[in-house]
Amino acid sequence: MKFQERKRRQPPAIIIVSLIDILIVLLIFLMVTTTFKNHPAVKLTLPPSREGQAGSTEAETLVITLPKEGPQFFLGATQTTREQLQAELMARSAHNSNAVVSIRCDVEVPMGRFWEVSQMVQKAGFKKPLGIFTQSGVKP
Repeated sequence: MKFQERKRRQPPAIIIVSLIDILIVLLIFLMVTTTFKNHPAVKLTLPPSREGQAGSTEAETLVITLPKEGPQFFLGATQTTREQLQAELMARSAHNSNAVVSIRCDVEVPMGRFWEVSQMVQKAGFKKPLGIFTQSGVKP
């Protein structure tokens, strides 16, 4: 004899649509508040140029930075010495001689240091012409 009929309990339902909405709002908030700007490690005053071209879209670009203070060099964000820079350029050229090499040089850097780096790049055997960063749209 059954006196009372038991009802089956359904498991609680999770409303997934509202959770997705919340995640999308959080994602948009994080994208808006995050800074995507590339801040250089060394402050430079680039030389002026009336005519400028857009940078290369090559997969591998080597950027050598010459600050006005001290004899140091930067390959990317890594500080190197003259010997380390030459060895790294030789190694990268052996790996990929079609890479683009660009120099970021402060206005007050002596021409001799710039020429020395350009000779290192040429000696390493890169096939592409040397790129130079300038401040475009500025009249010298």
